[in-house]
This record gives sequence, C-alpha cells and structure tokens, in this order.
Amino acid sequence: MTHDQASGYRTILGEADEALDERLSAELDRVNAEATVGVPPQRELTVQVLDAQGELAAGVSGWTWGVAAGIGLTWVREESRRDGLGARLLEEFEAEARARGCTHVFVTSFTFQAPGFYERHGYRELFRWEDLPAPGAADVHLRKEL
Repeated sequence: MTHDQASGYRTILGEADEALDERLSAELDRVNAEATVGVPPQRELTVQVLDAQGELAAGVSGWTWGVAAGIGLTWVREESRRDGLGARLLEEFEAEARARGCTHVFVTSFTFQAPGFYERHGYRELFRWEDLPAPGAADVHLRKEL
C-alpha cells in the first residue's frame, strides 16, 4: 500500500477482489447506459451441454449488448472434444444472439487454444497481439457476421 500525504489518496495493490470487480462493473454499467440511451443493457448469455449423468461436458459464457455479442469463455472437456460439442455451443450461442438482435459476435483465443476452430465456423481474424502471454504465442481476436 502506498500513501500520498499531499493528495490524500492511497493505493492498494492486490489480487482477486470480488467486491472491487462488482463495484467497477456497476460503475461502468452506469456510464455505458448513459452513453447508449435506447440500447438495451448488456445481458449475459450462456450455453451448457450436460452429459447423461448431468455433468458439464461443454459450456460457453458471454454477453450480448445492442447489435454485438461476445464470447468470453468456451470449454469442452477433453474426452468430449471430438463429439461436435464445440460446434453445438457456437450454434446455440449464435442463434440466441441473433434472437436478441445481434449482427455479429466477437471472440479472442490464444494460438495455443482454438483460433482455427473459430475460423472453421466462419469467424475471421481481425488482429492479433504477438508474444502474449509468452514469446511465440499470440492473442487472436476474431469476428463473425451473423
């Protein structure tokens, strides 16, 4: 913690802070709503695929806001990765995004994850940040028109 006697402010450095995340989200939601009058507020959008035992086999979590949708997290358990569940997640996510009025979807994927998967499903690379999170890797940003 640092304290600037002259300004009266202090800085706290930390790690995960759920209360801080909630406060920042609420404050940014307020700013965003004021800047986008007439646009419905951001909504979470999730899709889960459960196996016969009710266990999570695959899932996607993201959002819709206005005409845009974003995928934040996508996961398919290892033993189910050749069962078409990733494609199923995208189809369901995109269908609901369309139903909510979205015209496009954004996603990011590291080169060691699945950018090729998204490209095979109609996403196109917009740009990439090289050497992130490590030398030789990249953070690939993609978009798909719905």
